[in-house]
Amino acid sequence: MCKISAELDQMRRPRLLVEAAANGTSLYRRRRDLRRMLRVAIPASPKAALEKLLPIEAALEDRRLSVDKNYSYPRHVDILVALMAEAHAFRRAAT
Repeated sequence: MCKISAELDQMRRPRLLVEAAANGTSLYRRRRDLRRMLRVAIPASPKAALEKLLPIEAALEDRRLSVDKNYSYPRHVDILVALMAEAHAFRRAAT
């Protein structure tokens, strides 16, 4: 198992965040959404996207847990939507 798959498998987030993100995956458009979320060129592969998204999500999770006033639920849901969609594409490509 690769490092990215292990990180994804170990993630535990509140059900409400996960459900909101899961509902948003049907609206996810890689080209449009990754550009907005990452604010850089769109990564060439789902693996490259995950490598950029995972640290962003981890930082958001740290902010959520520390009750940081700069934490944004909508941003966290957006990043989780992208993570779920890219993880699905990554795992589909690996099989």
